[in-house]
Amino acid sequence: MNVDQILEALNLGEDQDVEFKAAEGGLPRSLWETISAFANTEGGFIVLGVSEHDGRFVVSGVRKADAQLKAFWDTHNNTQKLSVPVCSESDVQVQSIDSHKLICIHVPRMPRQQRPVFINGNPLTGTYKRNFEGDYRCLEAEVRQMLRDAGDEPLDGLILDGFDLEDLDEETMTAYRNRFASRDPDHPFLALNEADFLERLGGLRRDRRSGTEGLTLAGLLMFGRERSLLDALPHYHVDYQEQLSEDPEARWTYRLTLDGKWEPNLFNFYYRVYPRLVEGVQVPFKLDHAGTRLEETHVHEALREALVNTLIHADHQSSRPINVIKRRDAFIFMNPGRLRIPREQLYQGGVSDPRNPNLQKMFQLLGLGEKAGSGFQKILRAWREQHWMIPLVAEHPVMEMTRVWLPVSSMIPEDVERELRGVVGEAYASLDELDRVILMLAHRFGEICNADVQPYRHEHPRDIGVRLKRFVEQGWLEKAGGHGRGTRYRWPKEGIGDLFEGGLDEGGGSEHLPASSEHYGPSPEHFESEQTEQLLALASPVREKARVAKELVEETILALCSEDWRTLRTLAGLLGRDADSLRNHYINPMLRDGRLVARVPGKPNHPNQAYKKKPE
Repeated sequence: MNVDQILEALNLGEDQDVEFKAAEGGLPRSLWETISAFANTEGGFIVLGVSEHDGRFVVSGVRKADAQLKAFWDTHNNTQKLSVPVCSESDVQVQSIDSHKLICIHVPRMPRQQRPVFINGNPLTGTYKRNFEGDYRCLEAEVRQMLRDAGDEPLDGLILDGFDLEDLDEETMTAYRNRFASRDPDHPFLALNEADFLERLGGLRRDRRSGTEGLTLAGLLMFGRERSLLDALPHYHVDYQEQLSEDPEARWTYRLTLDGKWEPNLFNFYYRVYPRLVEGVQVPFKLDHAGTRLEETHVHEALREALVNTLIHADHQSSRPINVIKRRDAFIFMNPGRLRIPREQLYQGGVSDPRNPNLQKMFQLLGLGEKAGSGFQKILRAWREQHWMIPLVAEHPVMEMTRVWLPVSSMIPEDVERELRGVVGEAYASLDELDRVILMLAHRFGEICNADVQPYRHEHPRDIGVRLKRFVEQGWLEKAGGHGRGTRYRWPKEGIGDLFEGGLDEGGGSEHLPASSEHYGPSPEHFESEQTEQLLALASPVREKARVAKELVEETILALCSEDWRTLRTLAGLLGRDADSLRNHYINPMLRDGRLVARVPGKPNHPNQAYKKKPE
């Protein structure tokens, strides 16, 4: 960091990738915990010589900077203290501000092969991560997940002790052979018996060093029976949901999960989910070179890539489930395990680093999935062709999960622009493109952070951070936790929520995933001046519960509108419901049956529109 960057960081305060430490009496003991945390997460900067007074950061300087530098390098290169050297000579600099000397340490994000970075010689007790509140010691499960990712051995090549061909589902194996044969009927693998066929796929393996042989994790995942899968992987869980209903109380319209009615291996999960994912995708009339109608679009191909990638890149030994969600406005894919390549490289393409190459091969033999790192490029191509929003890929470093969000909406649809104007007001005309993109993303995804904006824009993250901070000050966005670039920002009414948070029950399912945005509305502190404690008390039976009887909602609306006109935004805030859902499912029907009257009849979007109970 140069002097200007340090001064800017002092103004913004500590965040996800900047840590200040006083270091008045020498190197602080917590320095090494922070280095471990940054190296295991996204990297960052540590500035020694900054003290905190009354909530503000003040440059205090370090004493004997040269001596502290020597102490730093001596300890940094001691493997009994730090498991692996993290910094190079160029990563550590001395800067001067107002005659005070500061030591600036850049800690890079370490590649997966060198994680976990730990201290004091014990990875299980000395591994740290960075979260939105600072550094925390990793749980044993998190450490073991990093250790799995660090090795070059395929995760799915693990030979399972005590498992054999009896643990595989015969119908699944037959279905796989049939699909393989229909795609490549002359392939020599098809002439092999079951055991040899499975060995060629990577489902059976013999360890040449130990002589151990048996069923691999890949074989069990692709073809296994439910009981066998759960014996080997107690937290194994695959979950597909369709959230397509306009009913605000319906959490899903269809769900496929472990219920004892089918063998939930990855082969069956894919072939049950994919047809439902693409159902409803419009197929244009096109002919191939032979004059045969093409039944697929690039969107079909993109959804196939997204689903296969979710299955082959997951850390199946994690306690987290695989979740696939189809909504009216997006497709969402979540899998345990972080990205194994930088997110920027994923968007550029050309690099592949699968966790489970045997699973990848099994799908590729069926014509599913790419090996050259071009799969995500196909998704981007399809979404650009449809002029839809750019797919969003996000990592949750604490939960060790990856989410791919494929929105099926244009960048700024007219209805979204109207809502943006409603929040920003007359200032909307003065917003530049970056401003509008940030607000649009916050509106669409419900909650974003600095890194989520970066794939859409070329501005420096600091510039994005300044805009986000300004939007909070102006009331256009709300802070939702964290600090600096790690801060999350929420649209000024509760939206869909963060699908990484609160979405995983103890059994690994997703019954507690946040429901669609119809369940939520603005927080009470943002209500208009007409709100009073009496109104809040009237609305509390509805606002404090996610699901209530329709009759209670209607009675509460009538009570709120009995004395004065209430706007849709006000009612949504009081009741904790989405405005559009409230209008479609309650206001409009109550207008039609005469229980409510509109201040401006026939013009629901009129700026002065409000509603009142019809006089007796």
